[in-house]
Amino acid sequence: MVNDSELVLRFQNPSLREAAFSELIKKYQQKIYWHIRKMVIDHDDADDLIQETFIKVWQSLPNFRGDSQLFTWIYRIATNECLNFLQKKKRQNHIPLENTDDENSLNLLNTLESSIDSDYISGDEIQIKLQKALLTLPDKQRLVFNMKYYDDLKYEEIAEITGTSVGALKASYHLAVKKIEEILNQEQ
Repeated sequence: MVNDSELVLRFQNPSLREAAFSELIKKYQQKIYWHIRKMVIDHDDADDLIQETFIKVWQSLPNFRGDSQLFTWIYRIATNECLNFLQKKKRQNHIPLENTDDENSLNLLNTLESSIDSDYISGDEIQIKLQKALLTLPDKQRLVFNMKYYDDLKYEEIAEITGTSVGALKASYHLAVKKIEEILNQEQ
């Protein structure tokens, strides 16, 4: 597979642009899909967001300066798409997901939980409980947890993607872990 700098160079050449972009999609589509899917849960929403992400990548790649790695730049676009989508969804439903004490929030949470399908989780009971616990986290905490726990990204990479300091990310991850532990301990 071609390295990122070579892909960017090929993309700059109009005669190689489409082939380079196809190669870029092959290289990153699955990682970006699962990054998005962990945030929005629903497969159809994830498919829509991955299309939006790669449309933005196509439109913005000519202006890519190389200040960051191509991978983290694409992740940042995908992350922003997810966060914007979740904010829009909350506004449409007029329901804050963070406030799980609210009856409407619990109904939405139950709806989201029911959309977790066997493609997304292994079916293992603890994994199901973990996914349900993740749905109770605020979007940004869930994002940080997913990137650190599932994607195994370093704090520095997450900082580059989210534009957040490493210290704030560590605190966010720590809080997410504590909340998840509390939820899992309550269910025992």
